[in-house]
Amino acid sequence: MKLGPDIARVAALVGDPARANMLSALMSGQALTAGELAAEAGVTAQTASAHLARLEDGGLLTRRRQGRHSYFVLAGADVAEALEQLIVIAERAGHRRARPGPKDPALRQARVCYDHLAGDAGVAMLDALIAQGRLSDADGALRLTDAGRAFARDFGVALPESGRRPLCKACLDWSARRSHLAGAFGSGLFTRLCELGWLRRTPGVRVVQFTPTGRPAFERTFAPLPQQN
Repeated sequence: MKLGPDIARVAALVGDPARANMLSALMSGQALTAGELAAEAGVTAQTASAHLARLEDGGLLTRRRQGRHSYFVLAGADVAEALEQLIVIAERAGHRRARPGPKDPALRQARVCYDHLAGDAGVAMLDALIAQGRLSDADGALRLTDAGRAFARDFGVALPESGRRPLCKACLDWSARRSHLAGAFGSGLFTRLCELGWLRRTPGVRVVQFTPTGRPAFERTFAPLPQQN
């Protein structure tokens, strides 16, 4: 008998196309109903219920009840980060579910990765924070500097005093093939960008859009962004 965690069980849960579509939809960080996830997976309500039960039992999803309704979210940031890395592998190997379409450039420029900014914008923000001395990078290990803590305070990002989640973490971006900023600081920055009205979210999708005033403000604070093709 082999010892240690059973990765085969987790891989089997993710490996089903319907369940993979459900998990991908929840990468937006928003809670979705069973009906919404059934539509994402292209299955009946009864089939979706069986899939969701397996994902919940397998520790990948959490059910939240509000009144008579149930909503589903990813079980945590670690699940989202693992899925993002699988997306990196699939993209590198050319395993795409559909040909790139009009939304593809927008998805690559700016999107939410569970609760932090990804895409070209997320990569540019991480590069700028390192160049500005607000983060230090030691072979991929990110650390918030004193200048970074001062920036967070002035920018309106509340930093947790403690917690199991890393404060700063590099997350490999599937479209840019470079890292963007995850962790509690990355999450706090994304929340603040939305609060300031620099970014606008669309319910149910991962793409985020810069507002007319948000893009120049972001570029002044961090770095210029590449133009969309």
